[in-house]
Amino acid sequence: MIPKINDELIAGFEEAIRQPSKTYKLDLERKRVIGYVDGREAIEQFIYKTLSTERYDHIIYSWDYGAEIAKLFGQPIPYVYSELKRLITEALTQDDRIESVDAFSFSHFKNKVAVSFIAHTSEGGIAIEKEVEI
Repeated sequence: MIPKINDELIAGFEEAIRQPSKTYKLDLERKRVIGYVDGREAIEQFIYKTLSTERYDHIIYSWDYGAEIAKLFGQPIPYVYSELKRLITEALTQDDRIESVDAFSFSHFKNKVAVSFIAHTSEGGIAIEKEVEI
């Protein structure tokens, strides 16, 4: 016998309500908490923290958090450009507030690669710049 689905039960479910993104506001220069932040600024802070945290290195974070940027050390520049694009996109789209990441631009000088991109979020597009040592 094949079980039947009760349509009345299914009708009672609603889409999940998006939770606020309120979090602690960090003063990154002084390395301390200075209040709370929400919305666009919270997403910008999430992007900074995610790209500054090496994935799998810290037991307090899930395996979905952070970016695997350290593995690019010593690699050829063309490889770094393509991998950096993939790693950033993979790291940031884990968060449901970030819909996509595009418009990547790269430059390098000596052992540093500068990358800029736009993160399309629930709060609009956010332009980001990050420098990576390779």
